[in-house]
Amino acid sequence: MATYPGKDIERAAQAACGSASDAGAPGASVPDAAAPDCAPDAGAGAFGPSAPCAGCGAAALTPAQAAAAAWDGPVVPIAAVEPESPADDAGFTAGCYLTTVDGQPVRDIIDWRWLAAEDAIAVGYIDQDGEAGEVELEREAGERWGFEFDGVLFDKVKLCRNACVFCFMRQLPEGVRPSLVLRDDDFRLSFLSGTFVTLTNLRPEDEARIIEQHISPLRVSLHASNPELRRSMIGRHAQHGLDALDRLLAAGINAHAQIVLMPGVNDGDALRETLEWAWARPNIQNVGIVPLGFTKHQTALHESFTGPEAALGVIRTIEPFQARARIERGGPWVFAADEFYVNAFGAETPAHIPPASDYGDYEMFEDGIGIVRSYVDEFAAACESGLAARAAAVLDGSGVRARYIVGEAMQPFLDAMIADSPLAGRLVPLTVGNNYFGGNVNVTGLLCGCDIARAIKAEIGEEAAPSEEEDGSLVTEQGGDGGCPNRASSAATETAHWAVSPSEDCLSELGCPPSHPGQVPAGELFLIPKVILNDDGVTLDDMTVQDIENAAGAAVCVVSCNPLDYLPEIIALADGRL
Repeated sequence: MATYPGKDIERAAQAACGSASDAGAPGASVPDAAAPDCAPDAGAGAFGPSAPCAGCGAAALTPAQAAAAAWDGPVVPIAAVEPESPADDAGFTAGCYLTTVDGQPVRDIIDWRWLAAEDAIAVGYIDQDGEAGEVELEREAGERWGFEFDGVLFDKVKLCRNACVFCFMRQLPEGVRPSLVLRDDDFRLSFLSGTFVTLTNLRPEDEARIIEQHISPLRVSLHASNPELRRSMIGRHAQHGLDALDRLLAAGINAHAQIVLMPGVNDGDALRETLEWAWARPNIQNVGIVPLGFTKHQTALHESFTGPEAALGVIRTIEPFQARARIERGGPWVFAADEFYVNAFGAETPAHIPPASDYGDYEMFEDGIGIVRSYVDEFAAACESGLAARAAAVLDGSGVRARYIVGEAMQPFLDAMIADSPLAGRLVPLTVGNNYFGGNVNVTGLLCGCDIARAIKAEIGEEAAPSEEEDGSLVTEQGGDGGCPNRASSAATETAHWAVSPSEDCLSELGCPPSHPGQVPAGELFLIPKVILNDDGVTLDDMTVQDIENAAGAAVCVVSCNPLDYLPEIIALADGRL
């Protein structure tokens, strides 16, 4: 599964302010770096001089950017060119743009792959001087053209036009950065990056393109097959999406379906009806069911399937469908998210979670389906291989106790797993409640810097002031979800990776002035799984690792998410090699 295209979403959010850095096409922008010869002068940044825009602080336009901004149609920003490639031989450099291939516009990376499949193409371009032209390119069979592009979408991100009652983006705190609340519903991102779409905004030309270019499989938010029920859940365009899905399935397009399950709304008989509808359409390859997720920043949603009886009821509802699918299609076909098993079985979850063979290649991993099984199996492998014992010995020898920051999602059984392993007392998860989002958001991937800093500060004896809505239970000694990238709800997958600018909001929220690392007791090693940070090293609440250290008064290190990866890193840290 590809990571969520944060760069494309971020630039779409920036486009709303008319940023100069969005030059090229509506919703598109230029890279942050390029070859030196693309800069207009020696002192300028690679894609433009340093003089900022008065409105948003973006760099002034280069000639190429200005020409791209004026171009009538999408343009493709070139981020890098492979040496000695056909693109290099033709004189392309980073900072130039492509405009067409064989006279056709290039709207996204799918168009590029489709149009540039031959070994001889005519490429329209804008060069670094802002001049437009066209050049013939040829390549040997199997040779790459040599272009590296900035992002995967070169025109506008297709936005959502629904009014989903469970929309996670509508439940975020006020004042978050624009990219967190930009609601995309783009079939291209569904194909390229695994996001879920409703298909309610598809135009006839979109459907024709999907069929012609065989953009398959798509990931589709189904939720309910009953027209009135689906309309009540997502809005008046609901039937348009179902009709489009039926036409695409009939044309040979495959789909992975997702159901966000709401108690008393689309569960029970409604869920059975929806699964029967999906079963009758063989091109729906599988169905994932995820529980409603909600935050404290709204008043309409208050419950999900957190109780054992409610969670077990969902598992029992889908079991007959799974049994039939195993016989007729060779696998379970319909999957309940891990939360249902954890909520139903608690400490006994490892004995009840489906086997790895059910999850195949874990293609629904980012929807919280199969994460627990993967983590349990990896932890067992680490113990069986001696890796856990080696980590325990190194920690003992260095006098270090590893404190691994996690959310609350796997608390019921992670404690027992560690207690029965060589790492007992040596690897001690520091479970952090998510006060920033609140509600039932409890996974590691959505933890924010302010809550992490508060928990560490409390742990080292410098108690931070609790916020008004906290009950004083800031942190528990063990538990969590192992740092794996699952999510609070299906909608939360739409907020996975974001580009941001750091702020000091959470530092002031902690109720204390920033302090400096080094106050932590000797032997405590605080570890943050990298899933909490985006590619720029920033949390969802705009904090860097340095911000967290300053607020917590302790040094922290960033490590991987899974046992077979983070245990060697812990060994290296304890040995002083990192």
